[in-house]
Amino acid sequence: MPVNLLPVLVIPGESGDYSEAKIDSTPIIRFLEAEQSDRSVIPADPVMAFIDYLIEDYADEWLTKAMFHFRWAHKRNVDFAGSILPRWTLNQLSDEEIEPLSKNISERQIERLRYVGSNETTGEFIEESYQNFIELLSNHLVGRRFVLGDRPGSSDFGIFGQLTQLAQTDPTCRDLTLDVAPRVFAWCDNVEDLSGLEPKESDWIESDQIPGTLSEIFKEIGRTYAPFLLANAEAVAEGKEEWESEIDGKLWKQMPFVYQAKCLTWIREEFGKLDDEQKAKILQILEGSGCEVLIS
Repeated sequence: MPVNLLPVLVIPGESGDYSEAKIDSTPIIRFLEAEQSDRSVIPADPVMAFIDYLIEDYADEWLTKAMFHFRWAHKRNVDFAGSILPRWTLNQLSDEEIEPLSKNISERQIERLRYVGSNETTGEFIEESYQNFIELLSNHLVGRRFVLGDRPGSSDFGIFGQLTQLAQTDPTCRDLTLDVAPRVFAWCDNVEDLSGLEPKESDWIESDQIPGTLSEIFKEIGRTYAPFLLANAEAVAEGKEEWESEIDGKLWKQMPFVYQAKCLTWIREEFGKLDDEQKAKILQILEGSGCEVLIS
């Protein structure tokens, strides 16, 4: 059956025709890594590769909540997105032709806020978690160009994808970012154009030299995303239509999200691929962050 998802990368099938589409950034990155090993965006050290995977997953799945919430829960952003989104692809249409498209897009997306957990109960927490993250990321980027050193990892691209909208596009969160974390705004521009960058293997942070600023990011993931993943996975397993849980002392409620239950499974599968020494090192790095529950 056809699926209404936009293919992001179409690749040759077994017969040589372009018949296979990959639509998720994580498998796309892994596919390209297997095809082309130069200029890798995954650290060679399995410990740091797992850390990279964990941060990428947080960006893909938790920061998406902030992106969707800010865009469709604030009237200023709704008006902006409703006006601009259809014009990005149909700018040749008249204002009269654009108007019903704007209305349709806005109504459809606002109706879908419930799928990402954005509602009156959770909205303030989502916004607080976004501000916490960009402040932590800004601190971490002092002295280094990217999340895991001076070359970009898949985690950078996961974060970048969300921040192109959060930090640089939608008005209220763009203003917030410029106010509290202008370094993050500028970082997005840097990641947008990496031409001329010649990465070296030594550009990665070593697993025995994890900076405190990165540990603080782990704590933010452990405070927000980790308990969400566990509660959501439990709700999916029990077949609930809606679930409630306490996350960092705040009530969270939403519909179960089957895909994000799979994300927890995939995190644990990635961890399971490592040997005992590597697992112990990761647990040491994540100790006290709250992320340990994802893999223990």
